[in-house]
Amino acid sequence: MDGYKMSRKQRRQLIRIVVCLAAFAVLFAVDRVTDGWAAMIPGRYGWLLAFGLYLAVYLAIGYDVLWRAVRNIAHGQVFDENFLMCIATLGAFALAIYRGATGLEIEGFDEACAVLLFYQVGEWFQGYATGKSRKSISALMNIRPDSADVIRDGEVVTVDPSEVKVGEFILIDPGEKVPLDGTIAEGASSLDTKALTGESLPRDVAEGDAVVSGAVNLTSQLKVRVEKEFYDSTVAKILDLVENAAEQKSKAENFITKFARYYTPAVVAVALLLAVIPGAVTGEWSTWVYRALSFLVVSCPCALVISIPLTFFAGIGAASKHGILVKGSNYLERFDKANIFVFDKTGTLTKGNFAVTAVVPEGGREEILRLAASAEKDSTHPIARSIVAAYGKEPDGGYTLTDVAGEGIAATGEGGEILCGNAKLMRARGIAFEEVDAVGTVVYVAKDGVYKGALVIEDEVKSESAEVIGGLNALGCRTVMLTGDNARVADSVAAKLGLSDVKSSLLPGDKVGEVEKLLAAKGKGDELCFVGDGINDAPVLMRADIGIAMGGVGSDAAIEASDIVLMKDDLRGIPTAKRIARKTMAIVKQNIVFALAVKFLILILSAFGITNMWFAVFGDVGVAVLAILNAMRNRA
Repeated sequence: MDGYKMSRKQRRQLIRIVVCLAAFAVLFAVDRVTDGWAAMIPGRYGWLLAFGLYLAVYLAIGYDVLWRAVRNIAHGQVFDENFLMCIATLGAFALAIYRGATGLEIEGFDEACAVLLFYQVGEWFQGYATGKSRKSISALMNIRPDSADVIRDGEVVTVDPSEVKVGEFILIDPGEKVPLDGTIAEGASSLDTKALTGESLPRDVAEGDAVVSGAVNLTSQLKVRVEKEFYDSTVAKILDLVENAAEQKSKAENFITKFARYYTPAVVAVALLLAVIPGAVTGEWSTWVYRALSFLVVSCPCALVISIPLTFFAGIGAASKHGILVKGSNYLERFDKANIFVFDKTGTLTKGNFAVTAVVPEGGREEILRLAASAEKDSTHPIARSIVAAYGKEPDGGYTLTDVAGEGIAATGEGGEILCGNAKLMRARGIAFEEVDAVGTVVYVAKDGVYKGALVIEDEVKSESAEVIGGLNALGCRTVMLTGDNARVADSVAAKLGLSDVKSSLLPGDKVGEVEKLLAAKGKGDELCFVGDGINDAPVLMRADIGIAMGGVGSDAAIEASDIVLMKDDLRGIPTAKRIARKTMAIVKQNIVFALAVKFLILILSAFGITNMWFAVFGDVGVAVLAILNAMRNRA
């Protein structure tokens, strides 16, 4: 967020404000130090000098406000902040002209200019704050590729990414964005995925690895086979998500919109009554018109209309900085209340890959792993790959593999026969063995009819899972795991992580049913959040109050079915998003209470003539600026 540069329009606006503010300061100082500008020209028309000078400042700083008011009225949008500013300031000018023409002390020119000056200061602060909040989101918008270099008929042709078909090959030079999702056919390089995931460290890729659109190639040229057309690519789906996020408004934003719709006409009517009724009774028209104009100035709902959406926008920007995509402010608002967290197991709480977690007996670890790796060397089964990876060396070769259905593998060669499989395989071959009682998959190993030992293989629990579950439990949240694994494996994982509850042996359709039960049993004000990998859990993600998809990069289902996408495959994004949501809602409540309290206080004081238009300026612009500055705290 640091390093934000103002746009050319913002710089011009700032220069205009500074010049007009300096001119106003000179006029105001001369007015207060001397007898006033009216006294410089003798006679009853001396007030015209003050009128001309202040009018020049007024038009210089407020011409765009006047134009917007006229344009909106022509379009049927009467009661907005531009209308209130124009009525209040033009009314103040008219009152000052009346007082000058009737020989009374001039009052109103300086207040009218001050109102528009400080209103423009508030508008500039809003634009600046929005620009800084937009920086994280615009980093995502900048992932859109401009072109793709596709190989056709032996030549490299530069085309729009939308023109490239699945199966074609593209070249990506260092420094270029990856335009389309695909698989590396030739080359090795490092990819900068910071704009997608928030991860600062580059990711090394080589032939056979998948690459996703939006990443930046850093070191070497890559030849990539396109796997998805542009409309179906990761970058297209993320851009669509970001562009439509503003349409999903929170309850707080909808409340402010409705509030302003009825509040503004109401205060205009009250101000009119305040000017007419007491003025007709007392005959002091100028006094009561002045009070009514002050009432109008302070009644402008700018502080709420500007700061509340800005706070949510800043929250969404802060989340995107951490690689968390939130589809709208309504989901940020609901996530603050989320207190029931339901997790998928495989790929969410666990890594979704197998690893050797124990060797029995431990003293024979090297020999058992060597034999098993040699037997499983040429197998593509995930368990076989985990065994070869655990050995970490080049296995012995020269073995011919025979797959024994439902039992394991028999490998025969010059080195003899190696058996790797379950208890059924050992019994079928008449090998005496010691059955291992362990959670996970047990692979027994025998060499030439003699039992050597066993390997215990489990799905690895993510290192951050226990930390995140413990943190949610500490907040008083209920944590539930849904899995298709058997009860023994599921209970073991649940015990390690400290989950509140676990449901095991579930089919994909059963997960939806379990979530339905939890939704039916939740209390008023509870929000249920489901966290899944976004591939097999789309129906549950859509049914939950809030769906969070893990590892969104490259996952279509994650982006389409979820409400929040964690672009990093890291559960720690959940407490980060929770912290951002909580801070967002705290700032929203602060701004609503502060703005309404100060405004209603000054409204009452203005009606009774206790305060003047300068207090009204603070009640409008001052409160708006403070609320905007408070909203800007949500960027971190």
